[in-house]
Amino acid sequence: MRIGEVAQRSGVSARMLRHYESLGLLRPTDRTEVGYREYSSDDIRRIFHIESLRSLGLSLREVGRALEDPHFTPSELVNDLIRQTRERIADEMELLTRLGRIDAAEPADWEGVLRIVALLQALRSESAGTRQRAALASAGEVPMPVEALVEAALNEADPHVAGALRWALAQAGEGGLALLAEGLGSPVAEVRKRAVQCIAEIPNDEATALLRAALTHPDIAVRRYAALTLGPRGASDAVPTLLDMIVEEANDADAADALSALASDPALADRIAARLLDCLASNTVGASARRRLTQALGDIPGAVASCALADLSHDEDRVVALTATSILKRRQADLR
Repeated sequence: MRIGEVAQRSGVSARMLRHYESLGLLRPTDRTEVGYREYSSDDIRRIFHIESLRSLGLSLREVGRALEDPHFTPSELVNDLIRQTRERIADEMELLTRLGRIDAAEPADWEGVLRIVALLQALRSESAGTRQRAALASAGEVPMPVEALVEAALNEADPHVAGALRWALAQAGEGGLALLAEGLGSPVAEVRKRAVQCIAEIPNDEATALLRAALTHPDIAVRRYAALTLGPRGASDAVPTLLDMIVEEANDADAADALSALASDPALADRIAARLLDCLASNTVGASARRRLTQALGDIPGAVASCALADLSHDEDRVVALTATSILKRRQADLR
């Protein structure tokens, strides 16, 4: 079979067949009297072997080694090809993600595209200062794609950069909330923490709804951070978590401040005071916790809290009694 017919049947061009021959990969079995190449069935089979190995990503040098070296073991080379292919796919996926983010930002011209690319690159910089400047610049004329901001915020360990990214996400509004909600479900505790911190910086109803849902999150750190944020937002369903924080001495001062903020609503003040009293009366609450609860009660306005403090001024625990007495004196002085 001559070269033209081989090329037609194999799908490999005559030029490529000659190239294979020049590299020593393929040697026609015979030649005619006038010098034309003659290919046997074994030659055709070798051509298909060459093409099969090339389809796996092998170079022509590697193909030659695979076909000629009797000691060649394919496993090492195949594993190397798998690694290279994974790296190539990862690079392509990264490029696809970057292009998607640029498209989402809807730049008006190529200058806008270049500015977005520069910001995206800056967010990946090893320099914390560069990342922080990129975050702060993201609210400019060409906004940073919100997906990039969320990804950076959920993975940022530097506290200053993280703060700038949370600010940038707050400026972006509710656009990143769905992605941040996914962050709450991360298997990594630090990512969950960063997600709830970012949501807490966004002052809208959708963010508040996410925080209220987070009060039942399996991660206690997420629950507590959500409760601390919800207090100033008037969400009374944060009260049980805030009380637990005071009892367990977990950010208890902040938890007491959040309860005080909630109690600024007259409709909630007496209810919060009653919940504090229930905790104080519990047999499972230790002495130090009762003292913290008494201090928190002092920041709750209303008649229920005042009456409770009057009773506590005679408590068996001297520290509790003195704390209640001091708070009552301060309240009376404020009324004058």
